[in-house]
Amino acid sequence: MKKVSFLLMAALLGGLLILPACTQKKEIYLQLYSVRDDIKADYTGTIAKVAEMGYTGVETAGYADGQFYGLSPADFKKSIEEVGMEVLSSHTARPLADSVAATNWDEVWAWWDTAIQAHKEAGMKYIVTPWMPTPATLADLQAYCDYYNQIGEKCNAAGLRFGYHNHDFEFKEIEGQLMYDYMLNNTDPSKVFFQMDVYWVVKGGKDPVDYFNNYPGRFELLHIKDELELGRSGEVDFESIYNNAETAGAKYMIVEVERYTEGLTPFESVKESYDFLNDAPYVKASYSK
Repeated sequence: MKKVSFLLMAALLGGLLILPACTQKKEIYLQLYSVRDDIKADYTGTIAKVAEMGYTGVETAGYADGQFYGLSPADFKKSIEEVGMEVLSSHTARPLADSVAATNWDEVWAWWDTAIQAHKEAGMKYIVTPWMPTPATLADLQAYCDYYNQIGEKCNAAGLRFGYHNHDFEFKEIEGQLMYDYMLNNTDPSKVFFQMDVYWVVKGGKDPVDYFNNYPGRFELLHIKDELELGRSGEVDFESIYNNAETAGAKYMIVEVERYTEGLTPFESVKESYDFLNDAPYVKASYSK
């Protein structure tokens, strides 16, 4: 009897030991633009609800004048960590003058110095420029590539990484050059990564995985997005994207929901998108380790 009891206890303990591996929480981040109206109405309550859904951390879309959603960097960081999430990244931008040559560079770099310091104090790993004006000429596009290289150099010095987030206009040509490819080829990989928005790549008529293969390691962050909630449109091959994440160089996957199915609240939409990834067998627990 003693031998049987010992074997039973060993089996039970063995089951307990492997349980955490089977139920390991997946790293799934949220771009807070997905709940933008709720944040305006109730920042504290919204952050708490996002954490309750299971999201690991956040990417912000609310930086201005050294603050995040009206909070100091330290207070913002505290607010996110208090609900059990982590601060990952931030969308913010400082475009050049309409006529690039007319840019006041002293103002531009003063703005970035303030922004970089604030992001560092907030515990950010990444700063991402979410948009740029469509350049009129290839020379203007090159000016932005040079600009991004310089920002990236400043971010590196502060212990941050700098990246660019696409929409679909980057998949049009300027003077015979496809904008997105030109940017990939004319920015320094050590200074500028690309946060691929997989939905906008598809809408631009391209295949995300083709870009992973052609520019391996350049896509440190991915925006996991669909027309509405994840998986609803059938247009985006999420399984293929995740299966090729290592080639992309992706370390963090960030859900963004811009539009919601009629009848769903933003919270319901964001939760549905979380569940889609959490339930998907092809989504690993972590890509950052």
